[in-house]
This record gives sequence, structure tokens and C-alpha cells, in this order.
Amino acid sequence: MVSIEEQVDVFLREDIGSGDLTALIIPEKSQADATVITRQKMIVCGQAWFNAVFRSLDEHVEIVWLVEEGEWVDAGIQLCTLSGGARGLLTGERTALNVLQTLSAVATESWQYSRAVVGTNCQILDTRKTLPGLRLAQKYAVKCGGCLNHRVGLYDGILIKENHIIAAGSISAAVSRARLISSVVVEVEVENQSELREAVAAHPDRIMLDNFSLEEMREAVAWVAGRIPLEASGDVTLETLYAVARTGVDFISVGALTKNISAIDLSMRISVVDI
Repeated sequence: MVSIEEQVDVFLREDIGSGDLTALIIPEKSQADATVITRQKMIVCGQAWFNAVFRSLDEHVEIVWLVEEGEWVDAGIQLCTLSGGARGLLTGERTALNVLQTLSAVATESWQYSRAVVGTNCQILDTRKTLPGLRLAQKYAVKCGGCLNHRVGLYDGILIKENHIIAAGSISAAVSRARLISSVVVEVEVENQSELREAVAAHPDRIMLDNFSLEEMREAVAWVAGRIPLEASGDVTLETLYAVARTGVDFISVGALTKNISAIDLSMRISVVDI
């Protein structure tokens, strides 16, 4: 697994390249204070990445968080204060805010989805529809917001989809071969009631109902009767989520948690205190 420090190193190399030319207008030994505020309501997420950005540029930087990771905060709230070399604060500002506003957006979206199914027995899952290079960070943010992770990647779970079934010859053949490969969770995606019955007979660990109508989901839940956990998937929105959860499915996977997000509006203000 890639560490937070390794991720941050990539982020900074992308932005700084051969050097931050603009920061050179500031005297090298100048010290500064800074504050970060949010202009939107949000779930705070990404403090470790934010800290790592500035500490990789200035090992003596002081960062004091005024809110907790995972905390819900209102617009206008001051999130943290920073003190350190002015050049380091200026150079790290954009990268640190980028990751904090992105992960906070994922956590906030996840929080809204998790709250929308309160009162049901359904749990919300993320998907692999993540930003390249931010898979682990975004999945962390999903959990920070109160939802659950589906498989992290292709290596820790088996999801047999339409093309896998075609290539394997049948659902039962695909599941049988999957059992020989690994002991991870084996899930089968089905698109109709006939495939559902074939999948149940093959005994996977979970079945995904792909683009089933609400009535079809209810029928599937009644027929399966708890023998195998059922997951609903396909164009589920915050507005339709509760109705889907009420059908009795065990899980709903939502790609929007990580791919349809709009970054939280954050602001960082610096004041030079020692030139």
C-alpha cells in the first residue's frame, strides 16, 4: 500500500516541479501564521494528508486543528492554524487545500447518504469509481462519512459481472472457478430474475441486483428470503435512496460517493509575522 507521505510526495512533485518560483519573492527566513476556514457546511476529512503536505516542506511547521477529523462543522468555521516558514506555507497551500477539500467533500456526501437510510437495515457501499491515485484516500473518506467500503480493488474481492459470465460460460461456472482462486468474498451481478435464480443456485457470498426496478427488488428480496445478502446498484441518487433501502436489500452501492463530488470551498489566509 502507498503511504500518505508517498502520496503527498507525488502531489507536491506534480505541483512544484523544479521549484516554486513565486515563493522566491519572499525572503527565505520569513516566518508566517495562517488560518484555514470553510465556506460550506462539511464533514472534516483529510487532516493527515494536509499535515503531511506542510511537514514535508517544513519539518518545524506547527499545525493546530480546532476541529476533529470526522466532525460536522458549519460554514465560516476556522478549521486550523499554522505557523512556520512563509515559503513552505505558500508552496503547500494549494496542494494541502486540494486534498482536504476533496476528501471532505467525499466524507460529506457519504454522511448525507448514510443519514438517508437511517431507520432501515440497509448499508451504503462505495465503488471503484474513484479519482486515479486517490483510491485509498477516498475510501477512507467514505468511512469517515459513515458509509462502508466495497472491495478496495481487483485484488481483495471477486465481482463477477456480465462479461465475466459470458467469458466463463455461465454464472455457476464463474462462481465455481472463483472459489478455486481465492477465499475472498465472491459476488455475482445479475440483471433479471432468471439470472438471480441461477446465481442463488451457485451460492456466491453476495448478489448484486443491477438496475432492478423497486418492484423487482422487492420480489428478489422476498424470493431470496435472506439466504444470500443482496446489493442494489445502478443510478441510485440521494432522492431515490430511501425507497431502494425500503425494498429490503442489504446493501446499496453508490458510485456518486466518490465520482460525482464537488470540492468543499476552503480558504487559507497568511500573515507574515517575521521577515
